[in-house]
Amino acid sequence: MRRRILFICGSMNQTTMMEKISRHLLHHDCWFTPHYTDGFIGILEKRKLIEWTVAGQGHQSRALGFLEQHGKQIDFRGSRHMYDLVVTCSDLVVPKNIRHGRVVLVQEGMTDPENMAYYLVKYLGLPRYLASTSTFGMSDAYMRMCVASEGYKRHFIQKGAKHSKIAVTGIPNFDNCIEYTAQQFEHRNFVLVATSDARETFKYENRKATIERSLAIANGRKLIFKLHPNEVASRAVAEIEKWAPGAEVITGRPIEPLIAHCDTLITKYSSCVYVGIALGKEVYSDFPIETLRELCPIQNGGRSAERIASVCEEVVDSLGVRVAALHPQQMIASAA
Repeated sequence: MRRRILFICGSMNQTTMMEKISRHLLHHDCWFTPHYTDGFIGILEKRKLIEWTVAGQGHQSRALGFLEQHGKQIDFRGSRHMYDLVVTCSDLVVPKNIRHGRVVLVQEGMTDPENMAYYLVKYLGLPRYLASTSTFGMSDAYMRMCVASEGYKRHFIQKGAKHSKIAVTGIPNFDNCIEYTAQQFEHRNFVLVATSDARETFKYENRKATIERSLAIANGRKLIFKLHPNEVASRAVAEIEKWAPGAEVITGRPIEPLIAHCDTLITKYSSCVYVGIALGKEVYSDFPIETLRELCPIQNGGRSAERIASVCEEVVDSLGVRVAALHPQQMIASAA
């Protein structure tokens, strides 16, 4: 039976993941929206006060541009239709119009470390978004959660996610890293630093210490900094020119081909470290490396989107459909 499915996008990584999953569900009526919020956070969103998040207008604009370029049906905020299934990469904020429907949650990548904010949210019941992605998967507002590896399955169960809801599918964009070696890059035998947007998201980072550590690891080898897309580029470039004169700075291009051709990868809390691990690179991270190796997304030749789509088919056909009726423009189909 043909169903109506809403894909909630976000960052470009999340948006491309949703698009890849939808390719295996084309026999259904697929619609897309940039990430959105409501309530108090929705007010902040409309006043451009959460621009560093995936609900910021920068991410929304880039997602819309990608979706329009690929000819996708767009239903901003999922307000045009009622849906039989919602697929999303985030449950930090669950909009009211999807809370009682069928939801499949897909892991986007690495989650933030469990800091003080995480424990305040967990034990005091504060809003999950206060602890960023460290609370990913803790909403239980989904019927199935698709994760990157058996290691991540154990990780989310330890945080309180239900074992029965988790499916180890792998995740698009991180499931076939060998393909990046076929993409060209002009340099070889260098040390690559993937910088962080910690300061733009109100977290602490000693950038001078990060650069000095990178110089020490490089030990005379060519050093290339790839700036995080959310960073204030002018500030980051000035800092690198000051503390690492001669190092190259790259912005505005995918990092994966750079990782494929580097010798050593240095990161903070970036998911791109998994590309380095999957390709057998020497990697440095603020997370313990052995833990990252256990969590590393499975490599299945790029079949994660297909496997996630199979989970979506199971969910959308698992129960009969009952359409919610309180606010037809806001509510989606809910499970009977």
